[in-house]
Amino acid sequence: MSAELEQLINDMKRLKITAAAAVVEERLMDAQVKEPSYQNFLLDLMQYEINRREEKQRLRFYKLASFPEYKTLEDFDLSVQPSLSKKQLNQLKELLWLEQAYNLILLGPPGVGKTMLSIGLGIEAINRGYRVSFVQMDELIRLLKTEEISRNSKAKVKRMVGSDLVIIDDLMFMAIDRHEANLFFQLINKLYGQTSIIITSNKGPEDWGDILGDPAITTAILDRLIHKSEVIHLTGDSYRLKHRQTIFGNN
Repeated sequence: MSAELEQLINDMKRLKITAAAAVVEERLMDAQVKEPSYQNFLLDLMQYEINRREEKQRLRFYKLASFPEYKTLEDFDLSVQPSLSKKQLNQLKELLWLEQAYNLILLGPPGVGKTMLSIGLGIEAINRGYRVSFVQMDELIRLLKTEEISRNSKAKVKRMVGSDLVIIDDLMFMAIDRHEANLFFQLINKLYGQTSIIITSNKGPEDWGDILGDPAITTAILDRLIHKSEVIHLTGDSYRLKHRQTIFGNN
């Protein structure tokens, strides 16, 4: 390596153009054969840097989102979900609802794909540069209750409030008391109008008072969630039961 090239690489690293610095020697050797214009050479090198940075950011966003599993929209099997058409799925995939701060409420019995669909939409959002947070309802209540005494909880709630999309899974998983319902309302109020929310639940909003307890808090939460929302009812048999694994094989 020449002294000039070594100096170039060091300067690129000082400017934090690290991905391009790692391949500039290889690209220069390739350019000696293909002889691109100076402009095209620089464009190619800078595009490489941009692509690596975007990929690094996506991986960071995936980690921060805390998805329980990695399932894209391509993994969502429409053939076993007759209540959602391909056209509707494509409309959801376009994310116009996210750009307009709409909420999605995914309803249906256990195992019909509510969580998988929400994760797929979350991953699609990250791929488009949006910040996403995924949390199950029981974990969310724990975070809200310990926010004032736990640095970790405070950081996670802060990240949630700063997200473009918050996915709250299994709303009807557990009953909560009035204090917990009030904490939940305060979070929804902070997100209202600036962040899209996806909620999955096995019961409709008309039954949410059973879990949230206080009628006034329930009304206030519903008012903010449903103001700009799309309610999607998923039906069918449980995917997990249909494709359950067995220790006895198929014999």
